[in-house]
Amino acid sequence: MALVKDLADNTSNFIGNVDHSYPGIYTALSLNEKRNRRMEQKHYIIRGGEEGRARLRVLSRVMRPTTLSLLDRAGIRPGMECLEIGCGSGDLAFDLSQLVGAGGRVVATDIDEIKLRLARQEVEQQRLTNLEFRLADIVEDEFEKFDFAHARFVLAHLRNPQEALEKMWRAIRPGGILVLQDSDFRGCFCHPECAAFSRYVQLYTQTAQRRAVDPNIGPRLPGLLAKAGFEKIQINVVQNAAMSGEVKLMAPLTMENIADAVLAAGLASRAELDRLVHELYEFARDPDTVIGGPRVVEAWGHRPLRAT
Repeated sequence: MALVKDLADNTSNFIGNVDHSYPGIYTALSLNEKRNRRMEQKHYIIRGGEEGRARLRVLSRVMRPTTLSLLDRAGIRPGMECLEIGCGSGDLAFDLSQLVGAGGRVVATDIDEIKLRLARQEVEQQRLTNLEFRLADIVEDEFEKFDFAHARFVLAHLRNPQEALEKMWRAIRPGGILVLQDSDFRGCFCHPECAAFSRYVQLYTQTAQRRAVDPNIGPRLPGLLAKAGFEKIQINVVQNAAMSGEVKLMAPLTMENIADAVLAAGLASRAELDRLVHELYEFARDPDTVIGGPRVVEAWGHRPLRAT
């Protein structure tokens, strides 16, 4: 699909010489911000709001080429009505709006009103008429019917992912397509060995498990789709690794953004977290090191045209 290729070719590969000031990166949020944020749910371990959105924008750029390729293979087409679940920074929703064109429509949902407000401002600036950012929770809210739905790194943060799949099923028309991407954190690696990196992977995993969510849910996706009633299920695995650029920054950025949850779980002290963030940035900036993020499992399936 030519448009997918054109979008992918424009992907930025490097954040540049970003000065991530340190320490005190994860200072307490204001009371008003906390009140306004539906992201403050007990199961979600990564910070929301503007700081969280900055990390998600980096993640979106890192994931963009493989995600656009996935959407193409899964069957995204002009004129479709699409649901983007857990849109985060909203970057992919803008790509979807281009892919479906003026004859299509995209509804992008999230539980963080701060991120949504910023994304809506971009919609107004670009004068888009086929893209809506909506405050909604896939588990709690009801949706109209769509031809195509996508959720990236959503199920790993839910205590009952099967319940979410059943809601996604109801939001898709017969013959429609659901595309999932989610992590297997066991795949993270680096070279040479780095104690700070190993500790980061351990803390992320333990913090998620303390909240009864699965950071390694990726391999479960085909089974979850099948149990929800989808057919023609397919699976693929991708993994980002690099010696420079934004791929390497994801580890320190994520360590920063889970720090509050780690502290709340009593798994590390603030002093240790300060040290880990510093060491991870130093390791990422070294041109002789390699960092690989988690394996990302891609799975997609179709809702049957007729009930079986």
